[in-house]
Amino acid sequence: MAKILDGRPLAQEIRSEVAAGVAEIQQKHGVTPGLAAVLVGDDPASAIYVRNKRRACAEVGMFSDSFTLPWDTDQGEVLALVDQLNSDDRFHGILVQLPLPPQIDTQKIIESTNPSKDVDGIHPYNVGKLVQGRPDFIPGTPAGIQQILLRNGYDPSGQNVVVCGRSEIVGKPLAVLLMQRQPGANATVTICHTRTTDLATYTRQADILVAATGQPNMITASMVKDGAVVIDVGINRVEDSTRRRGYRLVGDVDFDSVSQKAEAITPVPGGVGPMTIAMLLVNTLTATRLSIYEH
Repeated sequence: MAKILDGRPLAQEIRSEVAAGVAEIQQKHGVTPGLAAVLVGDDPASAIYVRNKRRACAEVGMFSDSFTLPWDTDQGEVLALVDQLNSDDRFHGILVQLPLPPQIDTQKIIESTNPSKDVDGIHPYNVGKLVQGRPDFIPGTPAGIQQILLRNGYDPSGQNVVVCGRSEIVGKPLAVLLMQRQPGANATVTICHTRTTDLATYTRQADILVAATGQPNMITASMVKDGAVVIDVGINRVEDSTRRRGYRLVGDVDFDSVSQKAEAITPVPGGVGPMTIAMLLVNTLTATRLSIYEH
């Protein structure tokens, strides 16, 4: 049975580190790090994410506020709100909860955010700095995955890492992060996606396999080599009449079978998810420090 890479205690460890950093800034500079969350519409999952992020901010001593707009809000109103938050000194970080409604150009909203407040790390300026190996902000999920590996003793250096998924917030930035000539990286990285032929040929070569496909239980035991470390980013609802809510949450990995073959594996839920929020707090603290020290 594989070692379970539980993200919850690690996330709590990182939150404690952030709380100490917040207290230091408050003591030395009288500044409280602040995070603004923008939510357009009433998607229940997005609302839960925003609420969890605000709760996490409160836990570490940060100030946070959320700004909710109706689902039919036009792009101009969202841009105006982001512009307002860009110049609001109470907030060192701005988070626009995705996905946005179809009438809004997501890329324009991202590009309108002040890069120095882009704690999601998805503004083109910050993506460029990540590619160059000198990021201010690493997107939360890739940063969380890297910390899960390192804090459990699985240094990616020299390892074959296969990432299934090429999204802008997980697959691409994770590949760039782990290939850097830096401590905690130096991996040989392969990205697989929907046009990859014979996916299992690649996944079976992985020392570290990351599944971020959005397809429940897609990665099966036959696709994983013995002793691999498996990071499951997916969180999917599948029908389950035995559960009170009528569904249960599963990852992109068939946990029951793969956990019998892998050396270590993240659970769903409770693996990558808590780390993503913890790393958002790290980025907000970084943004605050940059606003004070400017280097």
